[in-house]
Amino acid sequence: MKILVTGAAGFIGMHVARLLLERGDEVVGLDNLNDYYDPALKQARLDCLAPFANFRFVRQDIADATALGELFARESFQRVVHLAAQAGVRYSLTHPQAYIQSNLVGFANVLESCCRHAVEHLVYASSSSVYGANTRMPFSVHDEVNHPVSLYAATKKSNELMAHSYSHLYGLPTTGLRYFTVYGPWGRPDMSPWLFTSAILDGRPIDVFNHGKMQRDFTYIDDIATGTVRVVDRIAAPNPAFDSDTPDPGSSRAPYRVYNIGNHQPVELLTFIQTIENALGRVALKNFLPMQAGDVLATCADIDDLRRDTGFTPTTTLVDGIARWADWFRQYSAKQKTS
Repeated sequence: MKILVTGAAGFIGMHVARLLLERGDEVVGLDNLNDYYDPALKQARLDCLAPFANFRFVRQDIADATALGELFARESFQRVVHLAAQAGVRYSLTHPQAYIQSNLVGFANVLESCCRHAVEHLVYASSSSVYGANTRMPFSVHDEVNHPVSLYAATKKSNELMAHSYSHLYGLPTTGLRYFTVYGPWGRPDMSPWLFTSAILDGRPIDVFNHGKMQRDFTYIDDIATGTVRVVDRIAAPNPAFDSDTPDPGSSRAPYRVYNIGNHQPVELLTFIQTIENALGRVALKNFLPMQAGDVLATCADIDDLRRDTGFTPTTTLVDGIARWADWFRQYSAKQKTS
């Protein structure tokens, strides 16, 4: 198939694009290479995709409606995997406009382009953050998610609502994926694995919020990429059992679906840190702090629907995933120091 992957220079985007390329799909990768974090890391990810003859990169911003429409008209994509977004919960507290432009305006442009150019299936990144103030575990796509606790989460919930409107009005099949705390090689510098690992290796203290009494459903990047590609292949369809008297938030009479994609095994933050310490052979200096604004106590993904519909089950243990992450981080850091 011919597939557009937006955010192809991003953490998840690069891994998804590579998996599609390895199985023989033609992939056009789109990214604006912004400086939210070091663009050199984004370029290094693209360098991993460059050797594939069936890959082409386009540097472009999804907020540019005219340019995006022209790209869709020129390329005639069959499927779209939309992973471009302004990421980060805490950054949204200080830079709200970045989220409005990328996550709302940009997503509207993607929806409109998919609709106008008869894309067979739009798969897009949502987030576990949409569960916000919910506390019932595990988080289920059949529960309402109307209480976001950050602007980032609010934009992701908005994406799901916007997608449903296009599925309902125009029959555009859309599937949202609520990713749960993704980690692994080529991860982002603003995420906890990178922050913890770099500090431990440098002998600097790490900030441990809520005194480490938080749980996260850490999910290894290869599992995330595999699950995403499984969803790309399963075009969203109407739920024949949908009842408008008791509407199911995870499906619709329209060709619309939402899935959790996580490990379904929440880990306490202190255990996660200890796993990194064991992989590095060093003990972290810990600076215990209170809870941060916009954060939540725990996440855990109910993936029954995803497993039922695609056969996806994560296979990477935390110990194995962190070991692979630590090996990659040492190699990447060494290369950066010599370049």
